[in-house]
Amino acid sequence: MTVQITIIGTGQIGASIGLALGEQKDLFIRVGHDKDIRIANRAKDMGALDRVDFNLPNSVENASVVILALPLDQIQETFKFIAADLQEEAVIMDTAPVKREVLGWAKEILPPKRYYIGLTPVLNPDYLDTPGSGVEAAHADLFKNGMMTILSPQGVPSEAIKLATDFSHLLGAEHLFMDPVEQDSMMASTRILPQLLAATLLNTTVDQPGWYEARKLADRPYAAATSPIGQFGEAGSIVNQAISANEHVVRWIDAYMDNLYNLRQQLAAKDADSLLKELKQARASREKWLNERHTANWAATESAPNVELPSAKEVFSRMFTFGGGRKPKKPK
Repeated sequence: MTVQITIIGTGQIGASIGLALGEQKDLFIRVGHDKDIRIANRAKDMGALDRVDFNLPNSVENASVVILALPLDQIQETFKFIAADLQEEAVIMDTAPVKREVLGWAKEILPPKRYYIGLTPVLNPDYLDTPGSGVEAAHADLFKNGMMTILSPQGVPSEAIKLATDFSHLLGAEHLFMDPVEQDSMMASTRILPQLLAATLLNTTVDQPGWYEARKLADRPYAAATSPIGQFGEAGSIVNQAISANEHVVRWIDAYMDNLYNLRQQLAAKDADSLLKELKQARASREKWLNERHTANWAATESAPNVELPSAKEVFSRMFTFGGGRKPKKPK
């Protein structure tokens, strides 16, 4: 017997999950749903899905695992649409970068014995410089050698948590447990802040005096610095993430402004030595991070070395025995 995994949202992340599971077609039925049926059908044509279900509640009715690969602002409404049709002991996982609000929605909306676990994928380092965020940018190895942060709320059975960690490994990622405050702070500095800074640079330069000529000279540094605002989500999605983690984002902006002010003071004083030191330090830090990102296995080296990864059949067995197909009780 096969286990149904339903993927809601079939853009880059959702379709890549489906592609990564493609080698286990004898174990999983991959059902996909997207509010844009054309995107879901495209994911199916690419081999990421076995079936597309246009009806959202129907798509989760027989699922042992439900993946919400959705923008933050769509998760609460989706919880409401699917809650009554989730089978008992189904595991519901989302891939949003910030988690505090999602955790609250899950607690409020999901019925008993339907277990929410938060996932946030950190991509394969080979794709760090690869543009694109839609279904056409999906890859079967998008998560290979990456990280998967896991948020496990209080009260979730250990079997469900183990299922989530095994599922992460099946996608090729190492898992890393986090609490929502820690996660939201890190996402504020590494995902949200770069997008806001890109927008600020654009608004500082575009349509200002001199831009008519400056636009002709803007080259790779400008394109690289402003790329986050154009490649990684719609403006509304960025706003929702920033507001959700606003305390963390504000704190990181304050720290950035302090450093920017120091830079201004060095330039105003023509302090070439201090400026050179700052730039060399920044360049060395980036090179160190990139090298670590491409070569390090942080989860294994810092916490649990020599962990034997589960086979696909072991994950399948856990899904079937834990999320084992019990339908929700219909009201009389």
